[in-house]
Amino acid sequence: MTHSKPTLYYDGGCPVCSREVAMYRGQPGAQDVCWVDVSRCGAADLGPDLTRDAAMARLYLRQPDGRLVSGAMAFAALWQSLPRLAWLGRLLGARPVVWMLEAVYRLFLLVRPIWRKKIAFSR
Repeated sequence: MTHSKPTLYYDGGCPVCSREVAMYRGQPGAQDVCWVDVSRCGAADLGPDLTRDAAMARLYLRQPDGRLVSGAMAFAALWQSLPRLAWLGRLLGARPVVWMLEAVYRLFLLVRPIWRKKIAFSR
């Protein structure tokens, strides 16, 4: 499967995730990224090799060539696709830096369910 644009799959039900994605969507070049809120999309929007459970568990980005990357690599790929952040994506997407960024991202994933629950109860 190939796309003309990178596609970011994010959890729009997570307040931290939504705020961060809103900031990225306001960047120059954001129109060249497809933005998919996994908490609200249909299964067909995910593609054949990405499940809703997987997409809800961590950030994914589908490259224009169809390749999926997740976690820190997805952030680096997203940043590289946004002109103002491309330098950051190149810097942080290099090994071993991306491995350290992945460790930080995994720590965030441990606390993210707490924020999601707070939002669910407050609605």
